[in-house]
Amino acid sequence: MGNVRVFLRTALVLLVVQLSVVLCDITDGNAEHLKREHSLMKPYQGVGNSASSQWDFWGSTLVTSSYVRLTSDERSKQGSIWNTVPCHLKDWEMHVQFKIHGSGKKSLHGDGIALWYTKDKLHPGPVFGNQDQFLGLAIFVDTFRNDLHGMDRSFPFISAMVNNGSVNYDHGKDGRSSELGGCSAEIRNKDHDTYLAIRYSKGRLTVMIDVEDKNEWRECIDIGGVRLPTGYFFGASAATGDLSDNHDIISMKMYQLMVEHTPEEENQDWTKIEPSVSLLKSPKDNIDDPTGNFRGTPLTGWKVFLLLLCALLGIVVCAVVGAVVFQKRQERNKRFY
Repeated sequence: MGNVRVFLRTALVLLVVQLSVVLCDITDGNAEHLKREHSLMKPYQGVGNSASSQWDFWGSTLVTSSYVRLTSDERSKQGSIWNTVPCHLKDWEMHVQFKIHGSGKKSLHGDGIALWYTKDKLHPGPVFGNQDQFLGLAIFVDTFRNDLHGMDRSFPFISAMVNNGSVNYDHGKDGRSSELGGCSAEIRNKDHDTYLAIRYSKGRLTVMIDVEDKNEWRECIDIGGVRLPTGYFFGASAATGDLSDNHDIISMKMYQLMVEHTPEEENQDWTKIEPSVSLLKSPKDNIDDPTGNFRGTPLTGWKVFLLLLCALLGIVVCAVVGAVVFQKRQERNKRFY
């Protein structure tokens, strides 16, 4: 039975290591490197229409000393702000501090904020104030329900979309046909600011939210197999229609993630990558579960941990049973000699 004890001790060590890996994967941009050329912070220096500006804005956007208001609480407004410096980082994390508030009660408000990492910038359009059929990544903070049949989820709803320029955003269905995952979040009319983190690393897209201002991230989206090129631009936009809200950006902080890549990945021309996602199903076959998450998404860190834990326990049980059987056989064989 000594070998069994050694095996159990080794299994326990592996279990602790796996747990530490999962915990270390929790978003923590403060431990990384802030990239100021891609960050928007008070007092918003470098924002304007001059040649030296790092951020440019359009439409109803109003830049104050405390916030960047993409739209005011008025009908039929559109506004956006865009980083003018292309991002050449392969692995990055963007922390967005924002606030959505207004006089509208219950469902009488709209439409929401979109956060972008796209090839083109400053192109107004129908998708939360930006162009449709874009190239790149969009994170939508949608505050108004258009699809009255989609009552299995509550709004505001946060979702992600990757587009190669060929897909239209379906407002009537709240973007369900093209979303990669999402979650509901009560982010309107909070007494404090709300936070959203977008992490892209090693082909994995993770979106975390902090709604209660407790400095605790909650996972909203976790998608593997995402391919995004370098050289695209970060931005934020918002729109109102017949209903309205104040859509404020307080800060956008970009962090470089220090990640090792294989020689093949390093030698690849990342500017030539086409935005895409390797899903088990086509986005058009997207069927939501009660939580609003896409069934075809890869396992999250905790799901992988639980799966490995179950597998490990199974191995331990088999090993113990095998050891007992082996010992019984030895005792039986001794009787015949």
